[in-house]
Amino acid sequence: MGRPPRFPVDDLLDAALQLFAAGGTEAVTMSALARAVGAPSGSVYHRFSGRPALLAALWLRTVRRFQSDYRAVLGDEPSVADVVEATASVVRWCRSNPAAAQVLYAGKRALGFDTWSAEDRAAADRTDADLDGILRTALRPVRAATGLGTDELLLVLIDLPYAAVRRYLAQGRPPPVSAAGLVARAARTLLTGEGKNDG
Repeated sequence: MGRPPRFPVDDLLDAALQLFAAGGTEAVTMSALARAVGAPSGSVYHRFSGRPALLAALWLRTVRRFQSDYRAVLGDEPSVADVVEATASVVRWCRSNPAAAQVLYAGKRALGFDTWSAEDRAAADRTDADLDGILRTALRPVRAATGLGTDELLLVLIDLPYAAVRRYLAQGRPPPVSAAGLVARAARTLLTGEGKNDG
């Protein structure tokens, strides 16, 4: 049985994430990563062929982890309550993973998408398609339960939580605890009319 690698990919990506959180995309370089983990440059290049591959790996891991957590909350046949919980879970995820949330907020273009290999760009496209699939699966039962259209449901599932977190992420800080409750209440009102003031 071989020895575990001294500088595992996840450890390197954890360090790259912290570099990004501290200084944005420009701070994530191969030499900075080597210094951050105390590794020879050769060890970093052994894991990533160059900076575009490093940034692609950082993006892909971040997106996949977010989507996995989001799918676990939403489920395959979500109820209205599941959708409300999923919208609030986006806020909580950003609070629990502030550095990763900054990566998602920046977007893949900011991480040099155009310089990535064809394989990494295709992998990023697949993550986009995976999210579309998650949402399409969610829309069917919730559309039937609420009578709302696709645009209205996507407003709740995507636009509402994004609006709640973006101004905090733009300032480099996580959203407050209260934002999850606000998003949940707004989502419930939009989906069911509960709490709506008709006066």
